[in-house]
Amino acid sequence: MKCQSLKTLVLALGLLASAGVWAQPKEKVLRGFDGGMMLHAGYLGGTLVPGEAPVSGCPFGLGGVARLHLGKCFRIGGEGYVSTMNLRGNGSYLRYGWGGILADVYGVFGRFQPYGGVTLGGGAMTAVLMTETPSEAWAPIDGTRYRKQGFMAVDPFVGCDFILTKAIHLTLKVDCLCGFGRDLQMPVGPRVYFGVLFYR
Repeated sequence: MKCQSLKTLVLALGLLASAGVWAQPKEKVLRGFDGGMMLHAGYLGGTLVPGEAPVSGCPFGLGGVARLHLGKCFRIGGEGYVSTMNLRGNGSYLRYGWGGILADVYGVFGRFQPYGGVTLGGGAMTAVLMTETPSEAWAPIDGTRYRKQGFMAVDPFVGCDFILTKAIHLTLKVDCLCGFGRDLQMPVGPRVYFGVLFYR
């Protein structure tokens, strides 16, 4: 994604936030907040090293979210996660750490609260590729490769809360983290999140 396209997306998110806030009577703009932790797993695939075979696997990780409720159906806040995917079965791995500012809209239908939105932010991807399995602790491994690279992130998501009580929700979310950076080779795919959120 070109820088101009990312600027346009950020501007659109800002306009959406402004519209959600100013469309409501001022005394009812801030209606509460929520936050909590989520576990995630998923499937990623794609090129990691140019000219080599694609990699794929299941990432696992943990993170959290916190949001302010603005008006009747709009939220804005932040989230962050760490996700690790093992590669080759010999200690090689791919690790993502990312976070950013999010905005979403939601509705309530009985005990179900579907939502959808986008997170804009950034993070870092760390890759460690080993050519063989270590035979003992602290043993040097010839040919091991390491790279850590930052990226800008756009992360669209959809999900649904199940309302246990007014204060406690269970949530299920699916996203697709898209990273952008110079010479970035980043496997992509869906992640599925499950967590507990606390509302006030």
